[in-house]
Amino acid sequence: MDPRIEKLLKLPNKQKLAILIAIVLIEGAALYWGLFLPRQKELKDLRGRLEGLQNEVQEKQRIASNLPKLKQEYQQLKKDLELALTELPNQKEIPTLLTSITSVGKGAGNDFLLFRPKAETPKDFYAEVPVDISVSGTFYSVANFFTAVGNLPRIVNITDVSFADIKTPGGKTSVRVNCLATTFRFVEKKETKDDKKK
Repeated sequence: MDPRIEKLLKLPNKQKLAILIAIVLIEGAALYWGLFLPRQKELKDLRGRLEGLQNEVQEKQRIASNLPKLKQEYQQLKKDLELALTELPNQKEIPTLLTSITSVGKGAGNDFLLFRPKAETPKDFYAEVPVDISVSGTFYSVANFFTAVGNLPRIVNITDVSFADIKTPGGKTSVRVNCLATTFRFVEKKETKDDKKK
């Protein structure tokens, strides 16, 4: 037999027990720090990932349960956009709109002395289209013209209103009104990109 083992066997029982306890403690410590702690850390990480995935699944389920409502909101927003775009004509519709303004003015009993479109002023997604207007008629026909312009399906702002040549021939007061009519048109993305290139 090995002399070291014989030497151990000859030790008193208390020393043998102490060596055995030391060996068990060393092995236990090695197992704890070598196997148990890394597995615990891995388990904790996996539980954290599982909790995150469960939260993500719950969020996706909440969104999926709201999908019909979101689709309905999308359709409503789409209709609202179409309605808003009817109030902002595109480039092709501007001449028609300007013709509508003159028709409304003549229908109210006014004579157009000046109708001069000015250069557009581009903004973010729209452009302002100003037009210098000078009309002649009675005060009521001019007021009816402004009211009719306000009732057009397109947005038209009347600003810089000035009255001149107020006359009263035959008991009717006639007046010449100079103003700036500003309408707006929708600027398409293609136009915006072309403007940026220039």
